[in-house]
Amino acid sequence: MTQTIALQLDHLTRLDLSPVSQLIDPILTQRAIADYEQTLSFEIHYPRDPTDPRELSEIAEVRLWFVRLDSVYPWIPFILDPKTGELARYVAMLVPHQFSRSEGIQYNPEALEIFVMHKLFILSDWLQQQTIPSTFRLKSFAQLFGYDIDDSFFELIVNS
Repeated sequence: MTQTIALQLDHLTRLDLSPVSQLIDPILTQRAIADYEQTLSFEIHYPRDPTDPRELSEIAEVRLWFVRLDSVYPWIPFILDPKTGELARYVAMLVPHQFSRSEGIQYNPEALEIFVMHKLFILSDWLQQQTIPSTFRLKSFAQLFGYDIDDSFFELIVNS
């Protein structure tokens, strides 16, 4: 069951997270977040001149909205749909990158590494609070970005 949140220009320019909170807050209250794993996508409506070559992640207002989203819901990668490219687009909003028509998104390697490690810590703690088994999920998340994390890393997090 895919959930799509439509973002209008007004949401983006006012840093209005209400379209997200209207969907997510009731789910959190019901403690049913596990049912929404990898189901969320965004439909971004940002009017541009047809000759504007920028990707959405290159538009300051759009990126800033996603930075705000990440500060309020830092665990949101858990519910983003990686199969539709939503997770990659989300990361592109937060991590410096280059875009190549032939190779796609090329993240800054150091920035991506910091981002992935940061999210592993956040998601590990959050998944434990939600009583959702985490090691496989966290390893899969890291692998999406080319990182193979050893089990001892997760043992270290749990025991810290």
